[in-house]
Amino acid sequence: MELFGGAGHSKEIVKKLSKKGMLIGIDRDEEALKAARNNLKEFQNVQYIHDNHDNIKQILTNLKIEKVDGILLDLGVSSYQLDEKNRGFSYLGENQLDMRMDQSQKLTAKEIVNIYEEKELANILYEYGEEKFSKKIARNICIARKEKPICTTKQLVQIIEKSIPKAKQKDGHPAKRTFQAIRIKVNNEIQPLYTTVKDCINCLNPGGRLCIITFHSLEDRVVKNAYLEAKGKCTCPKDFPYCVCGAKSLGEIITKKPIIATKEEQLENSRSKSAKLRIFEKK
Repeated sequence: MELFGGAGHSKEIVKKLSKKGMLIGIDRDEEALKAARNNLKEFQNVQYIHDNHDNIKQILTNLKIEKVDGILLDLGVSSYQLDEKNRGFSYLGENQLDMRMDQSQKLTAKEIVNIYEEKELANILYEYGEEKFSKKIARNICIARKEKPICTTKQLVQIIEKSIPKAKQKDGHPAKRTFQAIRIKVNNEIQPLYTTVKDCINCLNPGGRLCIITFHSLEDRVVKNAYLEAKGKCTCPKDFPYCVCGAKSLGEIITKKPIIATKEEQLENSRSKSAKLRIFEKK
């Protein structure tokens, strides 16, 4: 049995595997893989892959594995990345604007903030951050970078705070949505996700399950829609004696509503408040 999962959710999974079982931990952040190797050093049935889960089909082909029994995708930025201030994911403190999950890639948050045109910046903030003040923030970014490059998280936060009225800054940190949007753009987190979900389902053995944890509405919406399409829905009129539309089902959605963290879990880990788990089982 092979079990395909993210590098961060590993110890309990490996313990539950049989002697023939295997965990494949994939992460585009080499630091996360190093942490996983250290955390799982007592186990021999683990393979570590520095890659993107969007490439799951090619990864399994390279490993000469046709199908797997389970896949866990933990989307978005990790607590480790947020806590490592020098990575530039956090809007707290003053650090270089980076936000790359994969440090080998070229595109950084600094490049987006300093090079992208005002309209494109505004679109990114609105689409990926659902930021109501996207146009004003983009405009003020462009004004500020004419005087000097925006190189640190603190510089960007100050621009954002200046752009949003004080009365509207009560719902969490004012930079939260902008930082989310830029991070998503840097790491291309949303665009390939729908295809990735479908690829993951196709890589499962019958009875295998795909479990996906999301942390914001954009991700959750994509996963939900991909599951619905994979489940298949007949569009024929109800009075038809049999289906002629060709609807094909790949399996069943196990979670009619997403599973969320309990109050106890949320008290223990405040970041779990936005987490949603959806599960799909392959036919």
